[in-house]
Amino acid sequence: MLFRNFIIGLLAYLMLPVFSNAQMDANKDWKLVWSDEFDDGGMPDVSKWSYEVGDGCPKLCGFGNNEMQNYTNSRRENVRVEDGKLIIEAHKEKWDNSDFTSAKLVSKPSGSWKYGKVEVKAKLPKGRGVWPAIWMMPTNTVYGSWPKSGEIDIMEHVGYMKDSIYGTVHTEAFNHIQGTQKGGQTFKNKLSEQYHVYGIEWEEDKIDFLVDGVPFFTFHKTADKYAEWPFDQEFYLILNVAVGGNWGGKHGVDLEIWPQKMEIEYVRIYQKQ
Repeated sequence: MLFRNFIIGLLAYLMLPVFSNAQMDANKDWKLVWSDEFDDGGMPDVSKWSYEVGDGCPKLCGFGNNEMQNYTNSRRENVRVEDGKLIIEAHKEKWDNSDFTSAKLVSKPSGSWKYGKVEVKAKLPKGRGVWPAIWMMPTNTVYGSWPKSGEIDIMEHVGYMKDSIYGTVHTEAFNHIQGTQKGGQTFKNKLSEQYHVYGIEWEEDKIDFLVDGVPFFTFHKTADKYAEWPFDQEFYLILNVAVGGNWGGKHGVDLEIWPQKMEIEYVRIYQKQ
């Protein structure tokens, strides 16, 4: 028995370099093409980030989801860089016709990509009513307005489900209005206390959704029709913290938890060499 255990242990040890080399080879396929490490304090780098502002009105109040926040522009209370991290912070305060303020950063016009690997290392806000997201939208809406040109939700979290992370795609054929969206769910403890890397690996025929490098959902291209696969065009990245809404506020909003913030240590975009 001792000899058998020794042999099993030896084989396991000998196989470790093989797995390590395989992982290294896989990483060599990707080249870093855009990033922000948030090393400089102050406000986000204007050469990389712009803002979407307001409450969505009059065109789409609450951004179509009955959200409660008003996104501000370059306001330090809502967005800043400090201690090597990007902070997006939601506050309970009156702003125009809204009861909350927050921020929504977008990578356009500096960064948009067709296919690639996205990695965002983040720590999430907590509490009933928070709805942070890391997601992507089409740069030129080649196939028409939402949902025809698609949406990639790399990470969504709703505070009343404190351990849950969701990754989802929306298209004309698969979207939440019809209840046909395609997505997956995974679980992590202490999302507001620990950093995790949220990401996708997006290729010509599939999108893998990952947390800490581990896939939890894959969306496969099932047809050449844009209604099912509009993901053959450039998309840009969005970082935001919403408040309430049809999903985030499904079980109400705790008015005693604010402010709440999402902290982001880095954003890295890779493409195949």
